[in-house]
Amino acid sequence: MKSETLLKMEEVSLAFGGIQVLDGISFEAKQGELLAVIGPNGAGKTSLLNCMSGFYRPQKGRIIFDGKDITGLPPHRIARMGVARTFQNIALYTGLTTVENILAARHMFFRSTALEAAFFLGRTLHEEVRHRRRCEEIMDFLEMQPLRDEVVGMLPYGLRKRVELARALALEPRILILDEPMAGMNLEEKRDMVRFILALMNLRHFTTVFIEHDMEVVMQIADRVIVLDFGKLIAEGSPDEMRANPRVISAYLGVE
Repeated sequence: MKSETLLKMEEVSLAFGGIQVLDGISFEAKQGELLAVIGPNGAGKTSLLNCMSGFYRPQKGRIIFDGKDITGLPPHRIARMGVARTFQNIALYTGLTTVENILAARHMFFRSTALEAAFFLGRTLHEEVRHRRRCEEIMDFLEMQPLRDEVVGMLPYGLRKRVELARALALEPRILILDEPMAGMNLEEKRDMVRFILALMNLRHFTTVFIEHDMEVVMQIADRVIVLDFGKLIAEGSPDEMRANPRVISAYLGVE
């Protein structure tokens, strides 16, 4: 079992007006762990991920990443620290190609000045070559080379999801946050996505936090599961423990 804590949520609460979206959520994500977040629609799962990545700022509690308090930091600063995410509703540049979308994520690693970039001077060429090489490596890993020059807006939904994963990997993250990475996919596309996620875990030892509604996928690949219901964390443990937990069955899995 993983032991070193990479990310910790401490009594995190979030409300919009009179609606309590998250209510005192506390849990830890361990180094190299595949942590699933499940719960019925409206349970607060995406809001939880938005707090982790800086898109929402909780009114109470703390979020600790790698020993540093990141509560309330803007998303770009959190991304620079090694937190990358994908979105439930795909957020890609639909008019750009696959390789251009992935390269866009490398912008924060560029050190060229605006003048150097405008006239392609100095270190600009060296940086361009280095970052494009990294994009090619990611596309090779995700088996996307045939898509490299395809306009993303013309790709099927499942392949767009893969492009979004590639863009997140281009940020060189220490923790990967995936919001329903397999939503809308057919069976073959889901199998490919599971294969890529497990390969990342084995090769790069990412800490991964993901939301997923497909319980078969969750039970097969997750190291640990946390369950939300109406903004509260009602259970956490191994997939087998959650499968047998009466509160989880009542709130989400359903009674047969």
